[in-house]
Amino acid sequence: MCWKCGKQIDLSVKIYRSTVCPTCGQDLHSCKNCKFYVPGAHYDCHETIEEAVTDKEHGNFCDFFSPKISFEITSRVATQAQEAKDKFNKLFSL
Repeated sequence: MCWKCGKQIDLSVKIYRSTVCPTCGQDLHSCKNCKFYVPGAHYDCHETIEEAVTDKEHGNFCDFFSPKISFEITSRVATQAQEAKDKFNKLFSL
């Protein structure tokens, strides 16, 4: 699915650097649409890439790219991180 609009993408068709989402026009061959994209990891990637990709939202030439199937895990981790921050901040509020 597209990371930007959430539209389901046909994965039977190969995604190239210039492939865009038919709904919102966002580049699909991007870090944010890759299963290896993990904010906070080295270069925000779980693969051993040699050079950082600075623009995570636009098409790139990364050979490790593999489409992310589901975005549930990312949102669950973000929710857990926010809950942890809220609990931490609550310790110091009166």
